[in-house]
Amino acid sequence: MSITTAQIKELREETGIGIMDCRKAMENADGDFDKALEFLREKGISKAAERADREASEGMVELYSHGNGRVGVMVEVNCETDFVARAEKFRSFAHEIALQIAASAPLYVSEQDIPEEVLEEERNLARDYAIGEGKPENIIDRIVEGRIKKYLDETCLLRQSYIRDDEINVEQLLMQNIAAIGENVVIRRFQRFELGETASDSE
Repeated sequence: MSITTAQIKELREETGIGIMDCRKAMENADGDFDKALEFLREKGISKAAERADREASEGMVELYSHGNGRVGVMVEVNCETDFVARAEKFRSFAHEIALQIAASAPLYVSEQDIPEEVLEEERNLARDYAIGEGKPENIIDRIVEGRIKKYLDETCLLRQSYIRDDEINVEQLLMQNIAAIGENVVIRRFQRFELGETASDSE
């Protein structure tokens, strides 16, 4: 199957990968756009994982206000160089993360940030609920495990479904951007404010 310049251009716009890599991916996929896209994503995620340990001390603090000032977000996103920190693709990614936080209200960046006592409280609540519902003893541990997974998926930014594409989560979005940008990128920390909430509401 012949591969057109328009196909290569479309793949490049979708992934941010160089033209030669896009051409090679299309050739490997026999002109199948979706297969080429999957190939590049897998390749990019593999490369991104190699960059994940590199120091990222540059970047930006993105500020976002939503709903006529009812919700405000401040998020620090880091990269390796000042050059990338000024790049449109990096700044666009930081803005997307701010939108995600405004819309989905995570509590933590990753599950490693959750205090063990918080997880233990969630486990106890799930166990008490299952016992109260009269669930058999032999499935209670599975119920607790399911409840914890749901809690992590809802409260950890990196585990949340991406608001623009629920086929991927935020961590996969991050890996795609690391691959496209060519540097390690880290979502360092964030704060979300909502009008009328108390200090305890935001904890």
